[in-house]
Amino acid sequence: MLDLIGRLYEVERRAQTGPPEERLRLRREESKPLVKQIQAWALATPALPQSGLGKAIAYMGGIWNGLQVFLECADVAIDNNATERALRGVVLGRKNHYGSRSRRGTEVAALFYSLVESAKLVGVGAQTYLLTATEAALRGAVIPLPHEMA
Repeated sequence: MLDLIGRLYEVERRAQTGPPEERLRLRREESKPLVKQIQAWALATPALPQSGLGKAIAYMGGIWNGLQVFLECADVAIDNNATERALRGVVLGRKNHYGSRSRRGTEVAALFYSLVESAKLVGVGAQTYLLTATEAALRGAVIPLPHEMA
């Protein structure tokens, strides 16, 4: 199984260097058969339903259609690692403020950190976002969320 997954990522590395049409061609010609082999392996592998492997295979079966979207859409990544890495900053920053001196200080710091990191994720500068939000608050207007400014 690990070899099959490794081969999938090797195709993906080669696919990322070309135009979207080439990426889609490589995925359809090389990745699709590998995905079918992975599915066949999962369906043929005996595992107790409550075991770790059994749960993993059941989970994969439940999201199988979503796992194949990258085969038909060149803009969809093979995994969501980039998204999870991007969100890690928001969560870690918020968590780092748990040790502040007061509960209110912790809440305010966590709130600001989440807003600033969210603004960065959607391509809005932190200073731009905070200035816009502050001006809206002073006017009594609705304060926009970062994604509403992107």
